Amino acid sequence: MSDFALLVIAVSAFVAGHELMSHPLRAPLVKRLGAGGFALAYSIVAFATLGWAVSLWRAIPADRIWQAPPFAYALALVAMLFAAILFVGSVTAPNPALMGNAAASGGPRGVQRITRHPMMWSFAIWAAVHITVSGDGRTIVLASGILVLALYGASMQDRKKRAASPDYGAHEAVTGFMPFGAQISGRSRWATATPGWIALIGGIILWAGLLWGHPLVIGVPAIQIG
Repeated sequence: MSDFALLVIAVSAFVAGHELMSHPLRAPLVKRLGAGGFALAYSIVAFATLGWAVSLWRAIPADRIWQAPPFAYALALVAMLFAAILFVGSVTAPNPALMGNAAASGGPRGVQRITRHPMMWSFAIWAAVHITVSGDGRTIVLASGILVLALYGASMQDRKKRAASPDYGAHEAVTGFMPFGAQISGRSRWATATPGWIALIGGIILWAGLLWGHPLVIGVPAIQIG
């Protein structure tokens, strides 16, 4: 079996393992292993499958299927800055969309006013950018798995939270699944779609760090023109 076929299997295992352990298998595993044991098992499965996929990605030679147009690289820079802001905002404030977190008094705040799934969308945007500008078969497979995992996982979070919390509907009513979805639909004013200073400044710092570190970790500049 080729490394490319194994990469497809590894990415599929990463996505399937995450979704199975996050949803249908979570309750029985927590009951059997306890919360700590489940967290350990979940981490082992996630890191093992992702590590397998990344090691295969590194072993497969780059094979560019298409060449992105020059303007795509400029758009990629902007999209990655947006993703970095969403990510920083998602880790600096509790997210009501996650199990165990309650909606903050006064409604959504920060990046939650842009999308109620800021972390998932940061991953999805990262994946979409890398699929578009890389044109590389191995990267397309790996990033596609992360894209599917992020967006499907976000939809499953909404479903689980609605079932667990009767108050979650009120949070959904004033937030959007898609970035700026609440503003586009008229459920929220555009003036509210601000990430906040912590997410904005932290996102810019993270974005700059990613651009600087990309050639050191991946071996190629983050933005390649031509």
